[in-house]
Amino acid sequence: EYGDEKRAATARVFKLYEERLVSNNALDFDDLLIKTVRLLRKDEGVRSHYNERFRYILVDEYQDTNSLQFALIRFLTEKQQNICVVGDEDQSVYRWRGADITNILNFEQHYPKAKIIKLEQNYRSTQTILDAAGAVVKRNTERKGKNLWTANPSGERLRYYQALDADMEARFVAAKIEEHLRREPDIRAAVLYRTNSQSRVFEEAMRRAGIAYNIVGGFSFYERAEVRDVVSYLKLALNPHDSIALMRVINSPTRGLGKQTLDELERRAKDYGVSHWETISIITNEGTTGFAARAISALKNFREIVTGLVTASQGKPASEVVKAAILDTGYSRALQEEKSEEAEGRIENLQELVNAAVDYDKDEGGGLRDFIDAAALVSDTDQYKRDAPVTLLTVHAAKGLEFPLVFIVGLEDGLFPHARSAADAAELEEERRLCYVAITRAEKYLYVTHAMKRRVYGEEMASEPSQFLNEMPLDMMEDLSRGPSWLSFARGSSSLESRHTAQALRGDTGGERKSYGGKTYDSVDSIAEFFRQRGDKFGNQTSRPSPPSSSSSQPSIKRPTAAAKDRAGFSSASATDGFTPGSHVRHAKYGRGLVLRREGVGDGTKLTVSFPGFGQKKLIEKYAGLEKA
Repeated sequence: EYGDEKRAATARVFKLYEERLVSNNALDFDDLLIKTVRLLRKDEGVRSHYNERFRYILVDEYQDTNSLQFALIRFLTEKQQNICVVGDEDQSVYRWRGADITNILNFEQHYPKAKIIKLEQNYRSTQTILDAAGAVVKRNTERKGKNLWTANPSGERLRYYQALDADMEARFVAAKIEEHLRREPDIRAAVLYRTNSQSRVFEEAMRRAGIAYNIVGGFSFYERAEVRDVVSYLKLALNPHDSIALMRVINSPTRGLGKQTLDELERRAKDYGVSHWETISIITNEGTTGFAARAISALKNFREIVTGLVTASQGKPASEVVKAAILDTGYSRALQEEKSEEAEGRIENLQELVNAAVDYDKDEGGGLRDFIDAAALVSDTDQYKRDAPVTLLTVHAAKGLEFPLVFIVGLEDGLFPHARSAADAAELEEERRLCYVAITRAEKYLYVTHAMKRRVYGEEMASEPSQFLNEMPLDMMEDLSRGPSWLSFARGSSSLESRHTAQALRGDTGGERKSYGGKTYDSVDSIAEFFRQRGDKFGNQTSRPSPPSSSSSQPSIKRPTAAAKDRAGFSSASATDGFTPGSHVRHAKYGRGLVLRREGVGDGTKLTVSFPGFGQKKLIEKYAGLEKA
């Protein structure tokens, strides 16, 4: 029922959205593709014209094309079939926004005369880094396959570190960056994480260490309020019917238009069935009740400003129109009258916007519309400060970038690979491609790290090392962990004892590796006990120091009391009494899920379970009909 309601609400919103687009004489990005493909499909004459006009088609990043883009390319190459595409199926990481990897995998079927040229020489990374990346991605089935090689030196081994928790992981990364900066002051480093929420501890660690850093994904230049305001004025200069841009700046700088006036303007536009710009014309030209004389005067003034910008934009360079939008609207004057440091900074940003427009006029020679389009397409990765030695960013944001020193952090099942890939083979392959992208960002030095426990939904949960770590060549890793680690037990030997050791650390008993999500505190405690019992033996074999004592700087892992477990939402029930946090379950309606919390006892026991695609559900365990997944 809820699903039907949601679909109905979505349909209503979409209908209103489409109506607003029409009334604003606007197309969104998808419309540009949809309407073009529809036109080419319906009109053979138009299709023939553009087949003749575009004799040669070149497509970059072909692995990231979606079904609409594929259809567009097919229509444009219907006659000539003079097409050249460049792409790497192992870097197809945008499935979540519609990219279809089969477009590149089936290219020869779509174009039978195609010639495939494999570009296998790499100019960026060492052979060790390339081998590690190849070892991971070769496990995917959806790929053509290639063997990357380089004329660069083989390079140093990958550095591995197992931390107790996220804070220790971040401190380790900061300390290693300091070491590298002392040896190579000009080195650039990147810390790559799977999700944005991981950045906080690394920001704090960098601040504590006094290391300058930037974050890709923060407010970029074109996202700052004053810049967005002026760009909205520029949009109105090109299309006064753009109601979104109009409502953003109609009272910026302030013109004395209150909320009541703006609400009435919105209502009138809806009633009249026209754009806000036309509504203002009706109000100011024909006169109407419901608006104070002062409000009508302010609306007239605004209308004159926009009309002036429309005139100023005709045949003028983008920089001239930007200056007009800053000066003629009263925007810069209002900031100057504030006489504050914040206002000065905003004025400097507007000056920089003029500089950007001047550079665009000089380098590109396009008009105002081209400048606005270019501003809209500037990504966060184009805006980060290149003078900071450290960049913190998600793996997705790192695509296309390269750094001499790279840290891939949070390599834990449920985090990287992401939890949503647990029950979806295609999602897991995408996560593996994302890992490949992360590894190949490194030029010289690569660190891979994970934590033994991490906060999940506010609770401390044990973490399992990512299966991607197990897919890397373990003999190519140098273990920097303090004391016995997953790597020190998992690599090298094929003896029965070593296999049992690796299985114990993973929490399985053989067969396929368990899928994602953490275990409870008991799992961490059992791993710690395992280390204590076998530390000397395996420490001697691997030349690793014995586990630190309780007085060590590395805190020991302690078993929480029953009261502490209750406060954290854990039940004292054993695994045989029911499902514990971290258990993978299956529900008849919601499918596979992960137990996050257990509350209560007996027949009243409730479970909070996260189901991909359905969110979190609170279920009474006795009646939920859950099965072990």
